[in-house]
Amino acid sequence: MVKVRIDNREVEVDIGSTILDAAEKLGIEIPTMCFMKDCEPWTSCMVCLVEIAGRNDFVPACGTLAENGMIIRTNSSQLCDARKTALELLLSDHAGDCMGLCQVACPAKMNIPLMIRQIAAGRLRQAIVTIKRDIALPAVLGRICPAPCEKVCRRGAIDEAVSICLLKRYVADADIASDKPFLPACDPAKHKRVAIVGAGPGGLAAAYYLLQAGYACAVFDEHEKPGGMLRYGVPAYKLPRDVLDAEIALIEKLGLKFSLKTRVNDGVKLANLQKNFDAVVLASGRARVVMLDGSRADFRQEPGDGGGARPMAVRAVAAGKAAALAVSARLLGKGPSSPIRPFNTSLGRVREQEAENLRAIFGRVQRVEAADSAVGFTDSQARAEGRRCMHCDCREAQSCKLRQYAQQYGARPRRYQGGRRLFEQQPLKAQKGELIYEPGKCIDCGLCVQIASQTGEKIGLTLTGRGFDVRVAAPFGRPVAEGLRQCAEKCVAACPTGALAFMD
Repeated sequence: MVKVRIDNREVEVDIGSTILDAAEKLGIEIPTMCFMKDCEPWTSCMVCLVEIAGRNDFVPACGTLAENGMIIRTNSSQLCDARKTALELLLSDHAGDCMGLCQVACPAKMNIPLMIRQIAAGRLRQAIVTIKRDIALPAVLGRICPAPCEKVCRRGAIDEAVSICLLKRYVADADIASDKPFLPACDPAKHKRVAIVGAGPGGLAAAYYLLQAGYACAVFDEHEKPGGMLRYGVPAYKLPRDVLDAEIALIEKLGLKFSLKTRVNDGVKLANLQKNFDAVVLASGRARVVMLDGSRADFRQEPGDGGGARPMAVRAVAAGKAAALAVSARLLGKGPSSPIRPFNTSLGRVREQEAENLRAIFGRVQRVEAADSAVGFTDSQARAEGRRCMHCDCREAQSCKLRQYAQQYGARPRRYQGGRRLFEQQPLKAQKGELIYEPGKCIDCGLCVQIASQTGEKIGLTLTGRGFDVRVAAPFGRPVAEGLRQCAEKCVAACPTGALAFMD
């Protein structure tokens, strides 16, 4: 046995154990990307660096044996900087998107790719849950949103953008027409009341998410009916009033109360609201100001583009949700906070060679048009249009270690600028389904090479090239799929970046 001290804690481990083994025994987490139990440590990613007293350099914990008397640190600021640098070097050569461009462009940051896959699979109940996680009025926005998401759709580099707005409208209309439209579960009542001034899209969205969080909400508006600019600024032929009323009615079912024909236009009326409610949200016009106990928790909404109610609606809905989160945080005593921005890398505009690769995989498929714009998509049309999505977002975005650690250490994707490798996708056939291999996401960790060898693959995998040109490939120029006859599932599970994933 050998005894070491890690972060001022002693531990005994067997001779031949690594520093990573010793840390694990203590419950100390050290980040790893290229390491997996039962595989030889290749020490290629360098994110598991640790510091040993008496040494001037950092060492990889996965490949360094624990020696008697070692004093080890795993969490110094210098180590964090070193790990951050290692991650940024990996990111400098990373060719892939974490989030789809459509989701990034959406002011509400709705998970559009997931919605589309659910539609294509006929899982409409799941799709409406995905939509309403971020958009409170999807049937409305499906008719009037200017669709910034479609303007950046990568499918447009091949033929035409996916009809995202019509798909969103299709799901929302189907939900409204169903016997039991979706109503989100609400938290237990928190016995706090929030006043919302303005029954437009921002105010309605704020109420929708506050009600789910367990707050009682009352919306005050000067008009006879709720809807704000949606009702009084958008022509009925573009937004049928029965659609607007149906979506508002769903929010009312969560417990929303309206005080209509009530104008809050001076300091006295506002002061009364502050006196009688735990929080006040001003959601009239472009301003979105949360007021609590006489203090302000301000946050900015994206400026309008001078096009009127239609472009403003999606921004107002996004701002309304942000207001709800801000109010909830303050009422829970957490102080002002901003939503955590998920880490993202983006290819941006694809090159012509990359577009050709996508054409070869997905082909040219004509955009589906609704036969009747007043009715929208039929079931078959929606599924067909959903299948046009190329799945630009990462298939393993939630489990990608590179993304997780980049978020944790604040790594900057473009700190080290260089010519990124080509974005490429290679569909592969495997025993348990179709795979997609994206060489641009591979960090050459070698795990799949070792797994293929351990599994007894006849062809297997290897690393080819030198220096920055090292790549995973099958020997003798054979297709990668031939090296994954038996071990594809294990390799997908082990891949730290989603470079190898099952197609869905």
